[in-house]
Amino acid sequence: MIGGLLFASTVINYIDRQTLSVLAPFLKSEYHWTNSDFALLIISFRVAYAVMPTVAGRLLDRLGTRRGLLISVTWYSIAAMMTAAAQGLRSFMVFRFLLGTGEAANWPGATKAVAEWFPKTERGWAVALFDSGSAIGAAVAPALVVGLYHAFGSWRPVFVVTGLLGFSWTLVWRRFYHPPETHPRLGADERNYILSGRADGGTIDSESSQRWLALLGMRKTWGIILGRALTDPVWYFVTDWFAIYLVSKGFRLENALVGFWVPFLAADLGNFSGGGFSSYLIRRGWPVVRARKFVVVVCGAGMACLVPAAFLNNFALLIALFAISTFSYAAWSTMALTLPSDLYPSRQVATVSGMSATGAGFGTILSTYLIGWAADHYSFQPVLLAASTVPLAATLLVCLLVPSRTPGQEQT
Repeated sequence: MIGGLLFASTVINYIDRQTLSVLAPFLKSEYHWTNSDFALLIISFRVAYAVMPTVAGRLLDRLGTRRGLLISVTWYSIAAMMTAAAQGLRSFMVFRFLLGTGEAANWPGATKAVAEWFPKTERGWAVALFDSGSAIGAAVAPALVVGLYHAFGSWRPVFVVTGLLGFSWTLVWRRFYHPPETHPRLGADERNYILSGRADGGTIDSESSQRWLALLGMRKTWGIILGRALTDPVWYFVTDWFAIYLVSKGFRLENALVGFWVPFLAADLGNFSGGGFSSYLIRRGWPVVRARKFVVVVCGAGMACLVPAAFLNNFALLIALFAISTFSYAAWSTMALTLPSDLYPSRQVATVSGMSATGAGFGTILSTYLIGWAADHYSFQPVLLAASTVPLAATLLVCLLVPSRTPGQEQT
């Protein structure tokens, strides 16, 4: 039930943010935006999404998962609906900034919930479940948003309808989510099983654990931060620019919907494949972090498949190559999202997860600016080449900076 609630939150999170990306071809035509203009819209979201995860992670560790995510989803649902009142580039930028401010708490909060509710052998599956919501949300959004756009004959009601989804979620979350220690629906055996499997992973003392600087002084923290900073831009290139990319290749958006969802479905499969395979290796006796890193290495190489896509125009082949890349990214990302719960005590998990999301946010801001500039001045070809090679550097950094075993821990 807890995994399902986190999954639903992520689906709604992505539908809200994808609404603008799917409507982008229509909005670009109506407002005469260039790719660089559209990049500014994305960057306005990313600025908030870069700064706020670290702040949100800290607040989640203080407020608790239940209250923290309730505030977050309420905030971004209001921001999504307010976008219907936008009148031009600047007002869109303001509403996207507000949306990013609220959505930034989802991944730190969900990661913290996983650390609270799931033992290490099950965390890969749990992270895969909630993170797969990003792929499902991104896959559902095109048909939903385009359908609503044609049904209403205007883009404004679309933001209102998609924004309302979050409010329904908050009602369920408020009623059903409680920490395992106090959850009224848990029996004694299940409660003991959950709490006994919640082994804290860190070796920092209680005082230093409250300081960001103590965490930033650790190599493993930087391995997680830099890994996400270099790989998340690949995913956000697909989610933010895929519709524009397909149109730039000469495909009509309505016709391209038949293949548009495939890379996102592949990402969904990648989440569960990465989480499931790492859990399988752990059950076979592999140390926890070594199992995660093995998946990282394999999938880092898998993201290099966009190199041939830079030189192709065949729709089916392009969709297939993007699907391999998003499958590999999602499995890689599942490991990166799981590592904080493997390596740190539960009181630090949301903070470290928030730091890594901040690193990913700044990496995505830079990549978004470069994508808009390159698409306007050249083409998407150099973007695809970069999206194939940069994740290899991320994989190397994770392997070098994150230890396969942590002193004093049997399986980290």
